[in-house]
Amino acid sequence: MASVNLGSLVQSYSFFNQASRSKSSSPLPRSFPFNPLKKLSSSAPKKQCFASVPSISSVLAKEDTVKEEEQDPQVPSFDFKSYMVHKANSVNQAMDSAVSLRDPVKIHEAMRYSLLAGGKRVRPVLCLAACDLVGGQESMAMPAACAVEMIHTMSLIHDDLPCMDNDDLRRGKPTNHKVFGEDIAVLAGDALLSFAFEHIAVATVGVTPGRIVRAVGELAKSIGAEGLVAGQVVDITSEGLTDVGLDHLEFIHVHKTAALLEAAVVLGAILGGGCDEDVEKLRKFARSIGLLFQVVDDILDVTMSSKELGKTAGKDLVADKVTYPKLIGIEKSREFAEKLKNDALEMLQGFDPEKSAPLIALANYIAYRQN
Repeated sequence: MASVNLGSLVQSYSFFNQASRSKSSSPLPRSFPFNPLKKLSSSAPKKQCFASVPSISSVLAKEDTVKEEEQDPQVPSFDFKSYMVHKANSVNQAMDSAVSLRDPVKIHEAMRYSLLAGGKRVRPVLCLAACDLVGGQESMAMPAACAVEMIHTMSLIHDDLPCMDNDDLRRGKPTNHKVFGEDIAVLAGDALLSFAFEHIAVATVGVTPGRIVRAVGELAKSIGAEGLVAGQVVDITSEGLTDVGLDHLEFIHVHKTAALLEAAVVLGAILGGGCDEDVEKLRKFARSIGLLFQVVDDILDVTMSSKELGKTAGKDLVADKVTYPKLIGIEKSREFAEKLKNDALEMLQGFDPEKSAPLIALANYIAYRQN
């Protein structure tokens, strides 16, 4: 599908691009033309072992393998599925080692249950690919890649709680609070969040202290009150509203979803020794695929079954949440996704084609995934 110009249909995206062109090193724009936060008022198992982690090859559906015709003809042939299997297995092994089963056993069981429950490992693989692209070694970014996945897992555990989305299924398994109880689930998420930062600070090797501190700052900001939390708050308070527009929806997704994806890529670039120019080009790439990830998620939520997704399908519709298909329809949402993918790929021009192949393939995968 060729890139399309949606014009006023997604006029908020023009601001998104303007923000991306900023030379600021801030992970996200500090001020959006639309800021719903200003309008808010206050309101009231069994032991898990690494051997049981689902194979990444079983997670990647046949349709998810990047076909040759979808690849840039100037990029050497790239085996995306093999790459993902190899990198995801490396990440799984590193996380299994980092979050071992030890006292207190209950909390570590709960942490490992969700952390090692499978998944595509898109965020940590993005981190490793960005590190490699700028000339770094995998070992430099592996602790950060694991940390990003720990934080992502924390957000899923908390998202599934009865006080949030009240979901029973995640990655094809009962959610954490269904297995361990709400109290332990909250604490498991808290423990993963705090350990993520400890792991970057303590386990990162071969990187200057200045770059490690910079990476920690990027990650912290991406998930705080100016990042993931901001998106979550606005998402929660928007349920049932009838006057939600595209700018409002974009604010939610740029913060709730894109922020952590952006952090994953930027951390890899920073820790791999990338220059400021390369870091910022990769930041723009990540912002586009971050929003793309959520647009596709919205589409899949209304077009796929719970069995196909590995999580409850149609829950956004039940919760009366605003989504791209709800606002602009399925076809326009797909066109917008295609535009975001093309904008992301444009940011990779100028990099070594062979080293950028994994990021190109990941952008295609995010655009065309089936779960």
